[in-house]
Amino acid sequence: MTTRSNQLLGVVHAHPGVTRADAARLLGIGTGATTELVARLSQAHLLAEVPARPSGSRGRPTTVLVPHSEGPLVLAAEITHEGWRLQVTELGGAVLTTIAAGHAPADRPPAWPEVVAAVHAAIGRLREQYPGRLRALGVSVPGTVSRSLRLDATNVGWHDVDLTSLWPPAADAGPTPVFVAGNDASLAAAAESARGAATGARVALHLLIAGGLGGAVVDQGRLLNGASGFAGEFGHMPFGDPAIPCPCGAHGCWGTAVDGTALARHLGHRPPRDPVTYARRVIATAADPDARAGGDGGAERVAVRAVAATLGRGIAGLVNALDADLVTLGGVGAQLLAAAEREIQTSYRAGLMEIRRSSPPPIVAAALGADGPIAGAAEEAWSSLLPRLA
Repeated sequence: MTTRSNQLLGVVHAHPGVTRADAARLLGIGTGATTELVARLSQAHLLAEVPARPSGSRGRPTTVLVPHSEGPLVLAAEITHEGWRLQVTELGGAVLTTIAAGHAPADRPPAWPEVVAAVHAAIGRLREQYPGRLRALGVSVPGTVSRSLRLDATNVGWHDVDLTSLWPPAADAGPTPVFVAGNDASLAAAAESARGAATGARVALHLLIAGGLGGAVVDQGRLLNGASGFAGEFGHMPFGDPAIPCPCGAHGCWGTAVDGTALARHLGHRPPRDPVTYARRVIATAADPDARAGGDGGAERVAVRAVAATLGRGIAGLVNALDADLVTLGGVGAQLLAAAEREIQTSYRAGLMEIRRSSPPPIVAAALGADGPIAGAAEEAWSSLLPRLA
């Protein structure tokens, strides 16, 4: 195969349903050369050309480029404190199959070998369903991932675990699968820039509040991972109360001031075992108009507003430092934005440098929602696999 073949596969992946003529324009080559590339990739079981959906207009029927029915597929895995799920995706990002399960038992953090065993069993079933076609695995996890693919997730109790153990031993002599892994917030940021709310932004800041606070910066489509792969740990910046210890070993981390544990402190409750579910419940109560009409939920509203204001101040600091032109919020952050946008925006604008206040970078909810991390894992896997296909 050629570089042009690889570029054409990239165009079809980035622009699902693209026509051959539009692909030629995007590549800057003639339609004759594109026709030759399509034929070559079709013979290699990588691309196919099919009739476009009827548009109702007259004229010659249009065809579009699509993944080959026998072509390579990518597995994406999302591992969280609550459970795991696997998705099979084809070129272009369409999801073909999903398998999901919660961790058991639910009253304690799962041991890593238990997670590995469950994921192995699920991948085994998918191998049978798609024999010889699963060519890569992208993994999203709630912690820091080193360049040697070791995970440290303090909130779940996983320390220095080997993420490559998630791929089961080969059952045949097929090609060695591509394996990539990353922090959930970083991968969600990449997905939002590729296919979500941050498409077209020059410098996008993404923040994800789940079992802590993480994030990432995407600079003109490129995820900034840092020298060791640990960039984006914004939740461990000292924007919180210096008296509050963080599981990371530091004090005053921003994440401890905006997550479910912060809401519990404001309400005088014990630290919740599951801070994500707890935060969702508190925010829902604070935003419930029926509870407001009945005089209930007042304490929850006070707590949510306080946490929202702390979130807005921290965002201002990051925008001042990073010069982002868009901020996306995922997980509990998106719920806080919906429930207490005024508090977030007020503290955000107050914390911005004066030169930014006339046109502050927008703060918006992540378009991909809960699917951001796993979508990002699939995107990273495809990005690593595509150069090996053509």
